[in-house]
Amino acid sequence: MEQANKERSLVSKVMDGLVTGIVEEKYGAILPPQDVLSKEFDVSRTVMREALSMLLARDMLDVRPKIGTRIRPMSDWRMIDEDVVNWRFRAKPDPLFLRDVIEFRILIEPRAAAQAASRGSTTDIAAVRDAFEAFRAIRPGEPGYQEADELFHMRIVVASGNQFFKQMAAIIRGALLSANPAASAGEGQWEAAVNSHRRVVEALERRDPREAELASMAMIDHSAEDVAGTLAAAPPAPPAPARG
Repeated sequence: MEQANKERSLVSKVMDGLVTGIVEEKYGAILPPQDVLSKEFDVSRTVMREALSMLLARDMLDVRPKIGTRIRPMSDWRMIDEDVVNWRFRAKPDPLFLRDVIEFRILIEPRAAAQAASRGSTTDIAAVRDAFEAFRAIRPGEPGYQEADELFHMRIVVASGNQFFKQMAAIIRGALLSANPAASAGEGQWEAAVNSHRRVVEALERRDPREAELASMAMIDHSAEDVAGTLAAAPPAPPAPARG
């Protein structure tokens, strides 16, 4: 049993290393052969084969005869898998990806807030309030800010009581991780964020599903505007070098 656990841990470590290389574009479009990768990670071919098979099962790789193991576009990755979600958010977010993330949040979070208002327990709602109080006590850039914001959103999802929404929590968590660093912390932005979060909490406490849904939508809109403004102000990426 101990040996099996050790192998599983080693496979996970290799998977993590491979994904890091992929999102950092270390390998290009095609992975090196298994024996080369085995030497790079100092593991047996059996361990490397298992790690690669796990990534294949998540639609991250594609084996082609006479070509090798091709890295599939990130848009093809199986985002329902929590590991894949976490890996995808490691890559530098692009405008198209952030757009898709915001659209996903619009589909899930407002409805989760409405359900939390109508059927969340007293304990659930109190937990959301506690998370909000922790969030508003920390300024952007200070230790714990990201974690406090994540906790606030996760507790709303839990309070909704919807098991499918809970399964989507990893995507929401990753979305916040991508959006918060891009959002402006300029004058008035933090206060607006606190007010938008407070509006959701108060709607939950009043047990007002409609207002909770609208407040959640407004909160996401506020975040989306900050991200859009930051992306618009960012310098354009340098053109790709011409191929000879």
